Amino acid sequence: MVWDSILADWGHWGLFLSAFLSATLLPGSSEVLLAGLLLSGTHSELKLLFWATLGNVLGSLLNREFGAGILRGRGAKWLGITQQTWSQTEGWFQKYGQWSLLLAWLPVIGDPLTIVAGTLGISRARFLILVTLGKAARYWILIYMVELGSPS
Repeated sequence: MVWDSILADWGHWGLFLSAFLSATLLPGSSEVLLAGLLLSGTHSELKLLFWATLGNVLGSLLNREFGAGILRGRGAKWLGITQQTWSQTEGWFQKYGQWSLLLAWLPVIGDPLTIVAGTLGISRARFLILVTLGKAARYWILIYMVELGSPS
């Protein structure tokens, strides 16, 4: 894709932007860009881990703030979320608790989890700690897997 090429040219800033966008409701592929930058050998693993995690966490924080401010009540209809679906999602979040934010990196359910956390009033501090731990662990595992599979 042209977009990925442009972001790759931007190095860690491109990774930050890709990770940020990937954490919002917009589609993204920060993992692919991270792997490409790792394989290029031009960036340190720790810097890439930092920028990918920071971008992804800030994108999730945007979701949380969106949930806290805009989606309370009827605002969920803007995203095509029915009241029944919203109630089920809140129930799932309440059943498994705030620890479910450790899984905010998962495809499909990760973004809604961060939005629901905002609507339920999860504190920013707790949100940031849990989401950062989960997302950093995911990127660290990805870095390890790429390094393990790359030619020495």
